[in-house]
Amino acid sequence: MKVGIDLLHIKPGHSGGVESYIRNLMKGFGEIGSNDIKFLLFVSKNNEQTFSSFVEKYPSIYRIIKCNINSFQVVKRILWENIYLDKLACSLDVDMMFIPVYSKPILKTRLPYITTIHDLQAYHFPQYFSFLKRYWLYFSWKRCVKTATKIIAISEFVKDDIISTFGVKKDKVTTIYNPIDTLEEPVDFNVLERKYNIKPKGYFYTVSSLLHHKNTETLIKLIVKIKNNNDNIPNKLVISGIGDCNELKNSLVKHNVQENVIFTGFVSDKERNALYKNCYAFLFPSIFEGFGMPPVEAMMFGVPVITTKCTAIPEVTQGRAIYVDDPYDVNDWLNKIYELESISPTSINFMLYDLQTVAQQYINLFYDVLRGGKQ
Repeated sequence: MKVGIDLLHIKPGHSGGVESYIRNLMKGFGEIGSNDIKFLLFVSKNNEQTFSSFVEKYPSIYRIIKCNINSFQVVKRILWENIYLDKLACSLDVDMMFIPVYSKPILKTRLPYITTIHDLQAYHFPQYFSFLKRYWLYFSWKRCVKTATKIIAISEFVKDDIISTFGVKKDKVTTIYNPIDTLEEPVDFNVLERKYNIKPKGYFYTVSSLLHHKNTETLIKLIVKIKNNNDNIPNKLVISGIGDCNELKNSLVKHNVQENVIFTGFVSDKERNALYKNCYAFLFPSIFEGFGMPPVEAMMFGVPVITTKCTAIPEVTQGRAIYVDDPYDVNDWLNKIYELESISPTSINFMLYDLQTVAQQYINLFYDVLRGGKQ
């Protein structure tokens, strides 16, 4: 079986959780290995190099197909996918296409397509999206649901949301959790101490994009309160993630906590893992997640996780994190932090997110679709 994977949308270092998801999944495919399945990776001019390591490490299952596309030129990329992707895949004798996001070709195609929908955030928080972005997302999701052979949802929450929003039949949507990989050896924390002026267990940590629904502003208010109270708990917050942080930085100046909040920007897995491992607690204030990988990653390092009860977060943390009742209530967050000394970190069933376990679920689905015939 030949499976094409459309990676043209991946902007290295700018695609956040989706990029982690697909790279973890590809690592899982590689670790399983099989003479019966080959993956053709449709890559762009500017992301080819970042995927070449998969071909070098697993040459028997991966092959690069370089396309004359720049991932950052979104409109041109979308047009190319709709005009040429299916034709190119057919010419290479691909049996089916896997699209790890919602951007499959709009029209029905010769090949079966399996598409992952990570969330329907724009339906629930339209105020965070421009009119054109909302329109494109609504249109793309509807076309995906109508024309894809199978839809993969990354949580039961997302599956239920897709079914209720689009009226799609339940058997068309399959839930497969995200694969999570924290095996990269952490960097020497001494490097990070000097880089960010932090001490082990002397800071809170969060990982997220800096979008409004991530609710990072609440954590800044929390640090302000901790600093003003002169509490015997860390008054530093480290934030790793991509996005526009100018508004948040203005808030730091306003409250005089510039030295207390550190924005790292994009970090490598090795640096991220060191920051997870040495934090006092991991805080995840998001109010909307289709999955939410960071709190699970933090739990894998055995650090306390305080998060919200919103959307898919309790599902993927398996009800074993510490949850605030009101994501915006600073006092609620602070009270949960006070309780940490009397609460031992809890473990969850990490095998649900194991690379090979998740990759095998995808492969099983690919074979099920192949046995069902092409569109």
